[in-house]
Amino acid sequence: MHISSGRWVYGFLLTLLTALLWGILPIKLKQVLQVMDPVTVTWFRLTVAGGCLFVYLALTRRLPSRKVLGPKGGWLVGMAVCGLVGNYVLYLVGLKMLSPGTAQLVVQMGPIFLMVASVFVFKERFSRGQVLGLLVLMVGFGLFFNQRLLELLTSLGTYTAGVLTVLLATSIWVFYALGQKQLLTVWNSLQVMMVIYLFCAVLLTPWAHPLEALDLSPLQGWLLLACCMNTLVAYGAFAEALAHWEASRVSATLALTPLVTFVAVALAAWLWPAYVHAEEINALGYFGALIVVLGSAMVALAPSLLAGLKARRLRLAS
Repeated sequence: MHISSGRWVYGFLLTLLTALLWGILPIKLKQVLQVMDPVTVTWFRLTVAGGCLFVYLALTRRLPSRKVLGPKGGWLVGMAVCGLVGNYVLYLVGLKMLSPGTAQLVVQMGPIFLMVASVFVFKERFSRGQVLGLLVLMVGFGLFFNQRLLELLTSLGTYTAGVLTVLLATSIWVFYALGQKQLLTVWNSLQVMMVIYLFCAVLLTPWAHPLEALDLSPLQGWLLLACCMNTLVAYGAFAEALAHWEASRVSATLALTPLVTFVAVALAAWLWPAYVHAEEINALGYFGALIVVLGSAMVALAPSLLAGLKARRLRLAS
């Protein structure tokens, strides 16, 4: 089983970088999806990111070896590939029906699912403080959806379908994250991402329409390129963070991502109102988003705080 290196500060900073990049990603994707279909956008992102990693690893003579995988390695790669493809495509399908902020908040259920799964798969600790933090997160989600809660529970319109689609995408993402973390026992993070990206791109090739890129405006073309680079850097940082920090704490810190999206949408709507529309959320909804962040902080910090209190008590007792 994979064991974190213990360099938690490095892992924490990498997780914050991931949250920043993931936070601004749906704004760019929303513009590109006006012309291209979700499968083709995903194919471009994975092909460019995987190709860049392949060139770099080939030049540095660090391409991954199949021999070190062992008998179960193929299943791990397959699980990670299917998880990432399903997550990428379904997320974009849902994003077409939702605002960037709403889609990104629903996506945060993925790290929560990963946090729970890590307790059973990687035997990571899950204290009472983390349980309390998880409950606070759920309350925050409820407050965020206060304007559309009745619609979510009683109808299957576009909004509800979008939320359910993104929620399904987050569930599938857990298989990718668990498979990737275990692959880090035999390959480094760059090697893992190269293999997963390229296999995903090959899997999607029969359904991709690359010529759709010719219909993009110059601005949309640059945004597509930015999405590809975002995929490379953000998931690279995420993979490296998992190598140095416990998966449960990485996933909890990533709950900051929706706040990044809300701030980015507000700035973009102010600077480029013709392209980006402000979120239609009331004050209680924004308060709910803050509660989500509070809950994530409780989940992330509870083990360290409890360990510190226990150590202090032992010092005082001695």
